[in-house]
Amino acid sequence: MQSSFKIAISGKGGVGKTTVCAVWAQLLAQAGLDVLAIDADSDPNLASALGVETDKCPEPLIKAKDLIRERTGAEPGSIGQFFKMNPYVSDLPEKYSYLVNGVKLLVLGAIKNAGAGCACPESAFLKALLTHSMLHRDEVILVDLPAGVEFLGRACVQGVDGLVIVVEPGMRSIDTARHIASMGKNMGISRVGAFLNKITDEEQIGEIEFQLGDIVVLGSFGYNPAIQAADLKRTSVMEGSSELVEALGRAKEKMIEVFFGGVGETV
Repeated sequence: MQSSFKIAISGKGGVGKTTVCAVWAQLLAQAGLDVLAIDADSDPNLASALGVETDKCPEPLIKAKDLIRERTGAEPGSIGQFFKMNPYVSDLPEKYSYLVNGVKLLVLGAIKNAGAGCACPESAFLKALLTHSMLHRDEVILVDLPAGVEFLGRACVQGVDGLVIVVEPGMRSIDTARHIASMGKNMGISRVGAFLNKITDEEQIGEIEFQLGDIVVLGSFGYNPAIQAADLKRTSVMEGSSELVEALGRAKEKMIEVFFGGVGETV
C-alpha cells in the first residue's frame, strides 16, 4: 500500500481545488491511512469543506502573532528587522492540528498584506512549517495551495511528490494550469496531473486534454449545484454529491497509479 506521499493541489481561484483536497483527504483516511490536510490558502475554507462547524473552525496560524514572534524572534507585520529564517516548528503540526472525520487538519493561511513578500517573519514561519511537514513527516499529506502561481514562485513546496491542478473549462484556467505545471517542473516536481471540474459538455474533456499537453488528466466531473448547496450549509463536501465522491475516488486511484506506479495495494 502506498501509505506515505505528499500531494500539492493548485489551480486558478474558484475551480474547486479545496473540494478535491477535502474529498481525497477523507477517502484516504477512510482507507486507514494517516492523513494530514494542510490549508495554505489565503482564504482558508478547507475546514468548512471537511464539515467543521463555523464556530469550531480553527484560526489560521498566520494570525498567531505571539507564536510567530516566539518562533522567529521578530514582530509580525514589521519590515526591515532581523528574524530567524528557519524557526523551530516540528512540534506545531501535532499541537495545532484539528481532527475531523479521521483527517488531521492544519490551517496555515497565507500572507494577504500588500508588499508582504518572502522577507518577513510570517513568510519564514509558514515556509518552515510547510517544509518541515513535507520533508520530515511520514504520512499522507495533502496541501490546498493558494490560487494561481505565486506560492509556487516562492519555492515553498519542497518535498512534494506530486502536483495536481484543478482545471475548469476556459482558457484562463487552462493557461494558469500550464503555468503552474511549468513552474512545478522547474522546481523538480516531475509528477503533474489535472482534474477537470465543472464540465458541461463531454467534448470539453478532449479539448482541455489537448490544450494541457503533457499534463496527465486524472479524471473529470460535471457542474453540479449540489456542491454549492453543501457549501452554503457548511456540510462536508462528501455529503454534497455521491457522484463527485465516486469521480474523485477514481481520480485518486489513477493519481496513485500514474504518480507512483501503483506499487502495492492501492488505496
